[in-house]
Amino acid sequence: MRELDFGGLRATFVNCTLKRSPERSHTQGLIDVSAGIMRDHGVDVREFRAVDHDIATGVYVDMTEHGWDRDEWPTIFAEILESDILVVAGPIWLGDNSSVTKRVIERLYGGSSMTNAAGQYVYYGKVGGAIITGNEDGIKHCASNILYSLQHIGFTIPPGADAGWIGEAGPGPSYLDEGSGGPENEFTRRNTTFMTYNLMHLAAMFTVAGGFPVGGNQRVAWDAGDRFDSPNPEYR
Repeated sequence: MRELDFGGLRATFVNCTLKRSPERSHTQGLIDVSAGIMRDHGVDVREFRAVDHDIATGVYVDMTEHGWDRDEWPTIFAEILESDILVVAGPIWLGDNSSVTKRVIERLYGGSSMTNAAGQYVYYGKVGGAIITGNEDGIKHCASNILYSLQHIGFTIPPGADAGWIGEAGPGPSYLDEGSGGPENEFTRRNTTFMTYNLMHLAAMFTVAGGFPVGGNQRVAWDAGDRFDSPNPEYR
């Protein structure tokens, strides 16, 4: 598959581990697999470990405008807006996404009312995926939460848009630990590979098409009074 060229695409991975750099992140280990495939095919990949940044709590693009002294989210948000692909990655804790993952999703939501040049919501034409790691069951639950949230605010989700790895229940080895079997796991390798290619394929399709199709989905036009043939509730 080396002949596939996705040059011109940009992807952002946000690692929602609870561990600050340079502590080893098992989530980063699985990110490296997906990001490596993308880089091999010419994708410009940007990575952020969210916990390394002073990201304020809230649902606005810049929380310094709402009482916070510092907020580094606007820098990450700007990278996401310049990207064709966003992958939110994180660990499982107590059967759910990490608190950092939840904060990132909330901050993404804060920008969801913005619009693009076509008058659609700003995440239209962008592709979303999820990576999950942990020691307990919950990959599908955590991924479904992320992917639902992303599609709800405007991202498009391709087939097989999630990948993950979990070890034995309890305090067993994590993905990168010696003898875990994580990096060699055939199921995880397959799903990570398929997810990565599907993200690139769909993002490339949007690039060729000039974004998500326009028609009946323009917030700017709706606010101006256009109802796109939606029935008037007064005449039902």
